[in-house]
Amino acid sequence: MTKMNCRQAATDLLGMTREALEELLQNLGEPRYRARQLFAWLHRGTSLDMMTSLPKELRRQLAAIARAGTLQLAYQEAAEDGAVKFGFETADGRLIETVLIPHRNRTTVCVSSQIGCAYGCAFCATGRQGFTRDLTTGEIVEQVIRVQTATRPQRVRNVVFMGMGEPLANFDAVVTAIRLLNSPDGLGIGARHIAVSTCGLPNSIQRLAEEKLQVGLAVSLHAATDEVRNQLVPINRKHPLAEVVNAARRFATMTGRKVAFEYVIVPEVNDTPAQARRLAELVRGMAAMVNLIPLNPADSSLRVDVDSAYRFAALLRKRGVEVMVRRSRGGEVLGACGQLRARHIKKASDERSPVRRSNALDSLGSVSDSPDMTEQKCEGGKGP
Repeated sequence: MTKMNCRQAATDLLGMTREALEELLQNLGEPRYRARQLFAWLHRGTSLDMMTSLPKELRRQLAAIARAGTLQLAYQEAAEDGAVKFGFETADGRLIETVLIPHRNRTTVCVSSQIGCAYGCAFCATGRQGFTRDLTTGEIVEQVIRVQTATRPQRVRNVVFMGMGEPLANFDAVVTAIRLLNSPDGLGIGARHIAVSTCGLPNSIQRLAEEKLQVGLAVSLHAATDEVRNQLVPINRKHPLAEVVNAARRFATMTGRKVAFEYVIVPEVNDTPAQARRLAELVRGMAAMVNLIPLNPADSSLRVDVDSAYRFAALLRKRGVEVMVRRSRGGEVLGACGQLRARHIKKASDERSPVRRSNALDSLGSVSDSPDMTEQKCEGGKGP
């Protein structure tokens, strides 16, 4: 059996809840309290052989049947603004990317939830790859743990599900990962410091609200009319704007959390006065804010058009909309919004745009959705 096959075959302890660990350890003849010790060691990024409070025989037994994580670091790239992009290889030889975004006294990790994405948004590098598979709970959690280990003693305080993939299409694994990251026995990241982005899956938005997790919701809107959004976000043909916005409105009501609407600015396409007027109508009376994101080029040498975003922000503010223009981070290493895996994966589909519509998209290539709920952003691959 090859090394990679061994990684695939072994149980990944990082994907297990404390209750599941208790059952595993009880089957090995260990008392329940060992599960809390094991959980704490795992979420510190400690290897099995270094878990010194566990008996040596137990560590030997665990090493024979399980792994404390399955990801291997493939590359790490740092930008001058402090953002760091991590490329991890999965046990089946796939590549995922994670972005560390430092900002003053807080650190945000942008995690991926899928390998590729099935939703094919017009300006997203991940969407052009197509969909391969969902990430497991362990693979999601391990991204945060690995970044935390690399940045000690600085503590990861925010996690955003805005990397590769559509988080709500991998609902169960993402929700379990959130609970594990939130656990006080592990990293203890507050639920209000975790944000989940989506291209707009109404039923899953409702399910997320019913979980009562108090996480933030970011909806990748990108247009204020169905005609324009159909071009930018293909899922809109199945779930049109009214359906998506109504689901977001219900989420805000049920959770008491403000919804963030992510809006990548495509000059002369979705930044017109008519779009601003319609967007203001859509969010009126709702606990929401609009995050405007300048279009990020797939080629980091090209200029990001920030002026268009500020002009559109002015139009929205005149209509009473709470709005913020987000700063782009990590562009030098293609870790900014919409750029993940743009350099490291070469596929024929990367040579063409899935939507041929405007010079803005044709010349700049990929962008995607959103930032974290603070003041930075990464891939934003939800739907994008």
